[in-house]
Amino acid sequence: MSERRRRTPSPGGDGQQPPGGGGRQGGPGRDEVSSDGAGRRRPPGERETAQQPRMTRAELRKAAQKGGKGGRRGAAAASASAAAADAGPGKKRFIDYPRFGKTGVRRWLPSWRQWLSAFLIVFATCVGGVFYLYQTTEIPKLKDLMKDQNTIYYWADGSEMTRKGETNRQIVELSDISPNLQNAVIAAENQTFREDSGIDPKGMLRAVYNMAKGGETQGASTITQQYVKNAYLSQEQTLSRKLKEFFITLKINQKMQKPDILKGYLNTSWFGRGSNGAQAAAQAYYGVDAKDLDLCQSAMLAGLLKGASYYDPSKPENKERAQGRWAWILENMVKTKAITPEERAKCTTFPDPIPQKPSSSMNGEVSYLVDTANKYLMATDKTITQQMIDKGGLKVYTTFEKDKVDALKKAVDDVKGENLNAQKRPNNDTFIQFGSASIRPGDGAIVALYGGDGVENGHFDNNADAIGVQVGSTFKPFVLATAMQIGVQTATDDKGKPKRINADSRYLSDDMSEIRKPDGSLVIGDDGKPYRQKNEDSGKRGYVSLRAAMQNSFNVPFVQLNQDVGGQNVANIAEQMGVRKESFADPKTPTFALGTSTISPIRMATAYGTLAASGKEAEPYSVTKVEVNGTERPGFGKKDAKVALEPAVADNVTDVLVNVVKNGTGFKAKELGRPVAGKTGTTDQNKSAWWVGYTPQLVTSVAMWREDPSKHERLSLNGTGGKESIHGGDIPTDVFTRYMKAALANEKKMDFPAPQPVGTQVDSSGAPVSPSMTPTPTTSETPSAPPATQPGTNNQPPPTNNNQPQPPVSTQGPGCVPGVDCPGTQPSQTPSHTRTNPGPTSSCGLLGCTTPPPTAPPTDPPATSSKPSGKPPTPSSTGGGGGQNALLP
Repeated sequence: MSERRRRTPSPGGDGQQPPGGGGRQGGPGRDEVSSDGAGRRRPPGERETAQQPRMTRAELRKAAQKGGKGGRRGAAAASASAAAADAGPGKKRFIDYPRFGKTGVRRWLPSWRQWLSAFLIVFATCVGGVFYLYQTTEIPKLKDLMKDQNTIYYWADGSEMTRKGETNRQIVELSDISPNLQNAVIAAENQTFREDSGIDPKGMLRAVYNMAKGGETQGASTITQQYVKNAYLSQEQTLSRKLKEFFITLKINQKMQKPDILKGYLNTSWFGRGSNGAQAAAQAYYGVDAKDLDLCQSAMLAGLLKGASYYDPSKPENKERAQGRWAWILENMVKTKAITPEERAKCTTFPDPIPQKPSSSMNGEVSYLVDTANKYLMATDKTITQQMIDKGGLKVYTTFEKDKVDALKKAVDDVKGENLNAQKRPNNDTFIQFGSASIRPGDGAIVALYGGDGVENGHFDNNADAIGVQVGSTFKPFVLATAMQIGVQTATDDKGKPKRINADSRYLSDDMSEIRKPDGSLVIGDDGKPYRQKNEDSGKRGYVSLRAAMQNSFNVPFVQLNQDVGGQNVANIAEQMGVRKESFADPKTPTFALGTSTISPIRMATAYGTLAASGKEAEPYSVTKVEVNGTERPGFGKKDAKVALEPAVADNVTDVLVNVVKNGTGFKAKELGRPVAGKTGTTDQNKSAWWVGYTPQLVTSVAMWREDPSKHERLSLNGTGGKESIHGGDIPTDVFTRYMKAALANEKKMDFPAPQPVGTQVDSSGAPVSPSMTPTPTTSETPSAPPATQPGTNNQPPPTNNNQPQPPVSTQGPGCVPGVDCPGTQPSQTPSHTRTNPGPTSSCGLLGCTTPPPTAPPTDPPATSSKPSGKPPTPSSTGGGGGQNALLP
């Protein structure tokens, strides 16, 4: 029998019903809570109904506590509580949650009534919110939106450098804008513009979703939405701006006609070149009014709306994609029946824009400084766009020091004035380009740049950030650093890892030497024959130390060393030091070590700055603080330096490069009169010349090349300045020295850290055994004898001071290796047929060996092409590791 139907025994225990008892057969009612024997009894004669009062949760809890004592006392107490509760019904809750009378999970699951109530409340709130925002949204007048603002740039000392704003804008009526441009914009941006409601819900949801998950931001999808963004909101891609855009778009679409929206959009859109609006764009790109634009010009301008900095055909890297978008827009115009196929067929030639008119506030080097700062702004904060910068309202505080910028420009101008004469040598001294960057090691602050002759002279490219200029032998220190840091694969240490080497390790430097892989097999050239590396001279120098090879910029030793350490390892180390990965040539090519990569002056200065900072790489930066409409943006300024090289490795490479200045191809930098290190570089066919040098306080790179701006074609520097060829140790080093004298005039002289021992002497295969394999102290240097000038040349030898006493040197100094670099010490162990051109003789005494310097100043060799060839390359078409005479690279 169920609990509900069971009768409760008589209180008297005799099983009789009390008189007048109610319920079934007059029996007493059961307890409402009977599991523990406690509860509230139903008054006699009453049936169980839903109207009867139930115990509250507090009463149930008390009853359970009292009932837990057991026995009749607990039951009596429960009965007393129940009797008290019978006086009236319990207090009802407004929201029955957690649900009463339910157990387990069901107690916490809302009922369908609660779900429905919650939905209705949320829906009503959203509708009310939308209605409120819609009603309170005001559309300002178009003329009130055109308040000019400026983006202001400041020097490192806080003084104003320049300012630029959106002054290049003129509001015109829609009738004054060519129908060709109107139709082209609609075909490119929003083909359903004339029929849609102004909102693209799917596009907005997609953009909001991407922003919420931290993905790539997306702009507005319709012309109406883009107009709202341009005219009434910021260019930031944020969720709050998207919501504002939505409500303003709804109201504008209700209150404005489509022609008015199109007019507003075309008058507020950014087309690049600092032009906001169709009229300004027509003048900036084609020198005509907006109403006079033809079909072909209109399609090109419409293509800029997707991103002017990406589709402006004035930039060579944009030309191909700009032409592709231009053709795509014309095809869309045919599809939308805006033009006929016959009209489309008339646009066969891409309408190249006219040269950009420079702003007077951007003359000199200022335009290149602003360009560098803008690139850093957009790379650091993705919400800052070029359109946002041109719109104004930013304050940009830079790292550029005015006195150093002026000193660098003066150094370039003075050297050009003394060496170049375009009227006298029009076929050689025209189209000469310079690019330079000066950075503080360990900090990364760019203090000075030289980007070109100035926009006022028609030079718009920033040479300090130039791509496409090969760096030549300035790449060789990366190979040496890799060998010291990682080791060569041709020998292993006691742990079975590649053996790390030092600068005393000896490598073959003979011209046209075969190059071998780490396993000993020959590298094969394109013609299927063993690849032979060319030095610029035909001398047979035998095995030389890597210090001597760097000093004279021999190519053969570094091409072989690159094979021994692995080209990809060299690329990895160079990247750690600050070189961008995308600027590398193919690391698998044999000539990778000779600088066939195209690295910008800024990044070369960064990488050499890692050496100057004892292995700590500091990312270059040009902006210390940015304020947008008065609010500072985070993320700008100096970044923490990263350890790219072991300090001992960096300091030993620096010591080798100090020797390049004292005794090698960079001897002109000695005029600086303070400790300085660096490396020269010259590339294939003498198409570029480099010098990258540094002191402990400042690192500066100088690149020189010749380029026809109309064809963007690199030309040879041979004959420039009336010289047979230009090397890195010539004009670029001269620019460096003049600038650094001025830049460091007020800074004390500092020595480089004394290098600690690193690696061991690991000679290349075939090297003769040295009388002593004791590692050479890296700081020692062999004194040079007074140089003799080579007859028939105009070169002057590096200056020497014969009045100073010559210090004693190690028997295995860096200037020569007994039995190898010093042929006068003992009979050479190299076969006689390889010594046909021994070059200047050396002498060795009790104090060691001394090698006379070259009979002409050392010059840097050009690098070879990146493709190996088994055929002996000619000096005019390939680079080499020699020089203009026996000891020169």
